[in-house]
Amino acid sequence: MQALSRYKDYLKQIVYGGNDGIVTTFAVVAGFAGADATGLDKVGTLAVLIFGLANLFADATSMGLGEFLSARAARDMIRHRHRQLHRDPSLQVRGLTEHLKEHGLSTLDATTMASLAAQSPGLMAEMTLSQVEGIEDPGQGALWPRALITFISFVSFGTLPLLPYLFSTPGPNQIYYASTATFVALVLLGLLRHVATRAGLGRALGETVLVGSLCAFVAYGVGLLVAGLA
Repeated sequence: MQALSRYKDYLKQIVYGGNDGIVTTFAVVAGFAGADATGLDKVGTLAVLIFGLANLFADATSMGLGEFLSARAARDMIRHRHRQLHRDPSLQVRGLTEHLKEHGLSTLDATTMASLAAQSPGLMAEMTLSQVEGIEDPGQGALWPRALITFISFVSFGTLPLLPYLFSTPGPNQIYYASTATFVALVLLGLLRHVATRAGLGRALGETVLVGSLCAFVAYGVGLLVAGLA
């Protein structure tokens, strides 16, 4: 149960990192396939691997660092809210009160809830950021695991579309193998969402596969267009 709880804590990083990794590498594959379909000079397996792996690791690093920096920025904002609350508690209370009123609470109930929350600076800062400003509280733990998990998920899932170009014989069938591998990767990612969130299986799979497929079609179309203009 503890392992499942930790997995849920990092679900966002796993899903976002994995989905972006799949899309990043398969976009390269689909783009080259679109270019090749126009009759442009034959795109070699080595070119797909070079561009695919370069994009994979560069984007994985960027996403990992971005996750770390965004979490640290959110933590800094929480600390800033703590200082604001000590300097001018009424300002924070008014802001949260108005937000609660917008969600259907009466003026009395909204003021009461905001005043009670203000008795705990940590709770008030968290509620103001998450409820009013829509910023996620990264918690008090170390931030580097979030960045590392984003990087690992990105690389792990993003490698799958490239496996046919690493291990199969070069030929026209590689794009079909890559498409199959990409579909399998998207299904696995959808299953992870289903297991962790208990969302409907059809919804978890359908949304994940649909988003990935849409990005692949866009990349393929861009490859056709660019190669046709070349």
